[in-house]
Amino acid sequence: MSLHRGVLRMATAAVALAAGLAFGAVAWAQGEWKAPPEAHSLKNPIAKFDAKAKADAKNIVETNCVPCHGVTGKGDGPAAAALPPPKPANWTGDAVPKQTDGEIFWKITNGRGAMPPWKHLPDNERWEIVNYIRTLKGK
Repeated sequence: MSLHRGVLRMATAAVALAAGLAFGAVAWAQGEWKAPPEAHSLKNPIAKFDAKAKADAKNIVETNCVPCHGVTGKGDGPAAAALPPPKPANWTGDAVPKQTDGEIFWKITNGRGAMPPWKHLPDNERWEIVNYIRTLKGK
């Protein structure tokens, strides 16, 4: 009987810890999202963003980003409504284009809140996403 209570206590503690971490992650994600200073000066190594590179980047975005950021990058993807604040960034608005390529790359790489880190994507694919985001301004 005491083994059962011990397991129950550990399970209760695990659930409380998970809930606390989830709440903490959401609370942390509420403020303005700024990349660290060292991200500001990261240089985009992709000098040539031709039609093939853009098509490749579009495929990466459609696979990984569209559910939250939407087809046009406005942050209105089908999953966006179910996400806690902050909502997905509007890539076509004023805030994202004002960021450096390095800052956007850092945010894609590290994620925050409901946005997962995309470190598992090769660097060149994350840089292609940055370049693709740049093509959406004003659309």
